[in-house]
Amino acid sequence: MTSIRNAAPQLLVDDLARALAFYEQRLGFRRDFVHDEFYASVSRDGAVIHLKCAPKLAAERAHRSDGEHLDAYLTVAGVVELHAELVGRGAPIAKALGARPWGTVDFYVEDPDGYVLCFAEGV
Repeated sequence: MTSIRNAAPQLLVDDLARALAFYEQRLGFRRDFVHDEFYASVSRDGAVIHLKCAPKLAAERAHRSDGEHLDAYLTVAGVVELHAELVGRGAPIAKALGARPWGTVDFYVEDPDGYVLCFAEGV
């Protein structure tokens, strides 16, 4: 039987070294690989994000930011503790930790390239 085991969003970044430092230092991800200084993968507890040094469309980033559109949705266990950890690491919280009407407790982080990651736990 076939199955899809994982998905990894590919985020376009302006500076790969800066992006890697952010994901490692602020979010606690680990570096999986770096290829030719333009492509990398980071992961934490099975969640994988690919980073590619390439131009982004400023208008698209503005549209996503203005509309509070997410770039990655990460389901977690222990969202309150994770929030405290990331705040302690200096991660920029874009939306405060809180209970949502759709049955999750979540918070948002915005990375240096303007990508919004939602960390959510079902209740």
